[in-house]
Amino acid sequence: IYGAGSAGQQLAISLENSLEFKVVGFLDDEENLHNQVLQGHTIYSISQLELIIQSKDVELILLALPSISRSKRNKILKKLSEHKLIVQTLPSISDIVEGKVTMLDIKELDINDLLNREQVPPKKELLLKNIEYQVVLVTGAGGSIGSEICRQIIKSKPRILLLCEVNEFALYKIYEELNILNTELKIIPLLVNVQDENKLNEIFKTFKVDTIYHAAAYKHVPLVETNICEAVSNNVFSTFSIVKAAINQSVSNFVLISSDKSVRPTNIMGATKRLSELCTQALYHHYNNNKINISIVRFGNVLESSGSVIPKFKKQIKLGGPITLTHPDVTRYFMTITEAAQLVIQAGAMSKNCDVFILDMGKSVKIKDLIHRIVELSGLSIKDQYNQEGDIEIKVIGLRSGEKLYEELLLGDNPQPTEHKKIQKAQDPHISLEELEKNLDSLKLLLKNHQVAEVKEMLEKLVSSYRSEYKITDYMYLEKNF
Repeated sequence: IYGAGSAGQQLAISLENSLEFKVVGFLDDEENLHNQVLQGHTIYSISQLELIIQSKDVELILLALPSISRSKRNKILKKLSEHKLIVQTLPSISDIVEGKVTMLDIKELDINDLLNREQVPPKKELLLKNIEYQVVLVTGAGGSIGSEICRQIIKSKPRILLLCEVNEFALYKIYEELNILNTELKIIPLLVNVQDENKLNEIFKTFKVDTIYHAAAYKHVPLVETNICEAVSNNVFSTFSIVKAAINQSVSNFVLISSDKSVRPTNIMGATKRLSELCTQALYHHYNNNKINISIVRFGNVLESSGSVIPKFKKQIKLGGPITLTHPDVTRYFMTITEAAQLVIQAGAMSKNCDVFILDMGKSVKIKDLIHRIVELSGLSIKDQYNQEGDIEIKVIGLRSGEKLYEELLLGDNPQPTEHKKIQKAQDPHISLEELEKNLDSLKLLLKNHQVAEVKEMLEKLVSSYRSEYKITDYMYLEKNF
């Protein structure tokens, strides 16, 4: 157990009768504790670790350091990665209820450790501004982003929380979870397709909705590339419908969850997200009479979200490899799902004129380096030309259709700072509703007739920055034409 403080002591007590774990000692950085005996176990220095591994057959390090800083934690993880050990962790101090730690609290290594950076604490006033005592609605509430936004929302005491979701099982799961987390809050689950503008108008009017977080979208790049018409229908026209309904029903605040893939997009997903941004801006500038605050928030990949590479890599490791990598030089921006949800809420509270916000994702991460870190922290090693005895091989499979080597977070020049150091404002061009609607009507007709090639051409016309270097891989199109 790394950490001879109260969390480590409580953990050792809870493991006394465990059939799965046998505690053989403590590690701690405090020199004055070294060689002392705690609960029958010696406290060692990390400099003695290799010797302890050999003499006591150590396989697993349990981190019991819930309150240390991220930088100190990273130094410890770097030292531990020099040894062939599995590293697991305890929740943060805020998650340890009443200071009691049990075996059930042990989990896989904290996913935050993979980012190797400090998180900025959220500003409470921004988290509360559009939520406290308000009627709040989240679309895509059962998805990875939508569900985390819901978890953050219930902490800020809304009056009512409406969960909008088209997937019955996803809605059931998040509704059950939130009801356990907050038994006093009125939570309403609604099975609804957010492309249905009439239904949306009825919902907003009936429940007198104050704030909307629009997270419903198809976002998995390869799947979207092979189901083009459904992606355009869902990502573009659901956004158009919900923004229009929100303006019609005098909703006070609206936040569109967008993506870094909307910046100079090379794939259908990115192009549909950029078009959804243009729809939002056009409707705001045409209809709005300053009754609604609208914001667009862009961010990159979220660790542990559905479709993220992290769960995929972990699964591949459990199967013994290989881990599949699209390109040795591919990089991505990442942040934790909690940090992303909190920043979305804070950005939405700062908007004044349909602003586009960019979340500071830190430095871009080389996916190859991320794989090495996950493998090391799993107590394994990479098998390559330099280490033929390694455990896990990396297999390069090539970039997929629509996939970028690098991602960008800005569109336009001269991003502006905001009152939050992790959030910037982009200066983005937009087009008029009159110009947009003519093309959207044509696009709707093409979708109805499932004219995939023409839909893609229309996307290229509407999103001037969209450049696709790939052939159409849509299944319906290929079946009909080849």
